[in-house]
Amino acid sequence: MDTRSMREWHRPLMLFAAAMAGTAVFAAAGLVLDDRILLGAPIWLKPFKFAVSFLAYAVTWAWMLSFQSRWPRLGWWTGTVIVVAATLEMVAIVGQVVRGTRSHFNQATEFDSMVFSVMGATISVLLVAHFVLGAVLLAGKYADRASAAAIRLGMLVSGIGLALGVLMVLPTADQLATGITDTVGAHSVGVPDGAPGMPVTGWSTTGGDLRIPHFVGMHALQVLPFLLIALTAAARRVPVLRDVDVRRRLIWVAAGAYTGLLALVTWQALRGQPLTEPDALTLGAFALLVLGTAFATRKALVPQRVLELQR
Repeated sequence: MDTRSMREWHRPLMLFAAAMAGTAVFAAAGLVLDDRILLGAPIWLKPFKFAVSFLAYAVTWAWMLSFQSRWPRLGWWTGTVIVVAATLEMVAIVGQVVRGTRSHFNQATEFDSMVFSVMGATISVLLVAHFVLGAVLLAGKYADRASAAAIRLGMLVSGIGLALGVLMVLPTADQLATGITDTVGAHSVGVPDGAPGMPVTGWSTTGGDLRIPHFVGMHALQVLPFLLIALTAAARRVPVLRDVDVRRRLIWVAAGAYTGLLALVTWQALRGQPLTEPDALTLGAFALLVLGTAFATRKALVPQRVLELQR
């Protein structure tokens, strides 16, 4: 895969990535020096996780935009819109931490409600910009069809993951039944937010957690291109991988498996089931996904010339 010179990468996105690296370091210091706890987790954990996630997101888009071959101004401005929207999101998150309160789902005061509304608007803008850039990059110039598939499918699946975040801002059944007071929406299902969670991620260990499909889906943007880079590197030692059609088919298999995993963890979360305690249905679905992926991978590894002879 052609990685292009970093000098060609979208400068506002790279500046934002640098800012997120600094924010991650600042938040990490907060984790050490500030002992405040919010909803059962260190208060600086959320800005740390968002900073790291936005860092990866921005660098990936900056790299992908180096492949843009049509509508360069549209691509540049859309990337810049992502920077502005994500910056406002991070300002809100860090600002609320400084105030010692929640950034998400918070309607305790008029100011908190306004902050959460702004965050909802900025993430909506970011989602639209994500798909606009996806459309722009459909016409990008790539080294081969495998590279094109990795980038395009990564953009599509990550867009689905971003859109799944909408599930967290909808009022829960309890909120609708009892009336919305100071909270609207939640990331936990079946248990209140702030229940015991996994280390680092904070994902619930007692109920479902909608942050899991949001995270899994969003990072397809990195996983599929990185997989192709690994396949291309491995081709030096594995002859079958030197066939670009084999690599392309493997990327399609990986995208299908990843989408299946995304559907599975979404289904699991919506049923109020912790990631760490899958039931028989979840395990059975996962086993089918693994078997289907293994079968498809075996078929994908057949060189194109062999397939043509079999026809």
